[in-house]
Formats: sequence, C-alpha cells, structure tokens
Amino acid sequence: MTATIIDGKAVAKVLRKKYAQEVAELSAAGVAPGLAVILVGDNPASRLYVGNKTRACQECGVRSHLQVFPADVPEFDVLQAIGKLNQHPEIDGILVQLPLPAHIDLRKVLAAIDVDKDVDGFHLYNVGALVVGNTIFPPCTPFGVQLLLDSAGIEVEGKNAVIVGASNIVGKPMALMLLQREATVTVCHAKTRDLAQHTILADILIVAAGRPGLITAPMVRQGACVIDVGINKLPDGTTVGDVDFDSVKERAGWITPVPGGVGPMTVTMLIANTIRSARRRAAQKTYLADDSFWQA
Repeated sequence: MTATIIDGKAVAKVLRKKYAQEVAELSAAGVAPGLAVILVGDNPASRLYVGNKTRACQECGVRSHLQVFPADVPEFDVLQAIGKLNQHPEIDGILVQLPLPAHIDLRKVLAAIDVDKDVDGFHLYNVGALVVGNTIFPPCTPFGVQLLLDSAGIEVEGKNAVIVGASNIVGKPMALMLLQREATVTVCHAKTRDLAQHTILADILIVAAGRPGLITAPMVRQGACVIDVGINKLPDGTTVGDVDFDSVKERAGWITPVPGGVGPMTVTMLIANTIRSARRRAAQKTYLADDSFWQA
C-alpha cells in the first residue's frame, strides 16, 4: 500500500481563493486587511519566508508592510517599531520573523505585540486562551496541520495522536488543539526514551523535531496518517523533512510531502488570522486611509 499524499499546496490554493474573496468584500466595505512584518538581520531563510508571506498577501489582496532592521539594531528600536504598529489603525496583524539575534529578548518582543494583532498566535494571552479552547488567533502551523487533517477526512476524535517535538511554536500548541478535538495525545521530545515505542502506536503522527530522516518506516503504524512539519536543508541543497518519505509512504495511509505539505498552509493560516483580525476591526468601524504608509 502506498500512502495518499496530502497536498498542502493544493489545499492552500483553494483556501487562498476563498480568502481573496473575503478580502475583496472587506475592502469594499472600507476595511482593507493589513499585515506588517518586521525582519531583523539578513538571514537567507528568514528572507525566503518573508518573501513567501509577501507573495501570499499579494495573492489574497492583503496589504503588506515590511520593516527591515540590521542585525545589530538595538532591542529598543524593535520594541518602538512594534509600539507604532500597535497604534496604526490600518494594521490588523503584526509578525516578527524568527529567529531574532541573540541580543534581542524574544519574550519582550512577543509580549509587546498587541494581542488583537498577534496573528502568529505567540502572545501569552493567545497561548493561555488556547489552553481553554478560546484563542483569538491559533498558531499558524498547528492551525494549518488541523486543516490538512480535515481536508483529508482524517477523524481526530478518539484517535492516538503522537507529536514528536515539544516546541512552543508547533509541538505544544498542536497538542492542545488535538486535545480539544478529543484525541489522546502523546508529546515526545529530545529526552524521550525509545521514541519508536511511542510512534508505532500513533494513528496520527505529527513530526516537528528538526532532524532529517528521524522517522523511518519501522517506527510507523500501518495505515497511520503522518504529518511532516520538518524543513531541513541537506549539504547538497536538497530540502527534506523529518520523515524518511520514500520508506514511510509505503507503510502510512496518508503522508505530507516536504516541500509542498505543511509549509504552504502555515503561510495561508497567517492570511486567515489577518482576515479574522480585520473583521474584528470592521465591527469596530475604525480605520484610516493612508496610502503613503503602504508604499514604505
């Protein structure tokens, strides 16, 4: 049996078409969704990610504003920029591209973003709200994984879900979101002993460890759904995930490719959260026309 490929690019394309229509409707009502991105330094991967987000905005009609700082920028300048964006009435979402240089305190930066504009879902308020199932903005990657499962018709309720990787960005929020849908969740991490004894029990296996080829076929239950969140660059320039795709696809029931699986969904969920924020602004009926800002 060869696994069914869950095509994130195809799912994202359908969603972006839908979101473009929603953006057009909001813009016609005088509330054009706007996303601001702050990039610190010249990390090639970060620039690539920011470029993907900018293109997604263009595709969906979301106005985007990019603010770039040198790697040695004082922390105060970044916090001040966030403060100004918090106050700007046409900004619905603020995203600070990670990672940040070591001299900038990530916790301060995330706490500085207005919770009503935290479209990445990393503010402590949104993380806490996720625990009780009432977050405004779900974190984009877990949100994207959730929609991929739905698109493939994967039943979550009552299933054994195993997450490999316990990061604040993917692993922990993913566990909370699966719990809310009544899965039985196990979270594995760097200190987990005998990883395979956990992964082999998974009906749904989500891997976000940052280790290429970590999951091999003998570690996967026959017919399981395998979601590969990992993105790793090999010395020859090849991009691969955390799952040994060629072997695991012969054992799994469903599997996401890398690239083309979770990645496009993460960016698309950023657009979804920005639209959600714009709808909240529309309900408040406050906006300002300032075209010069968007030309910066």
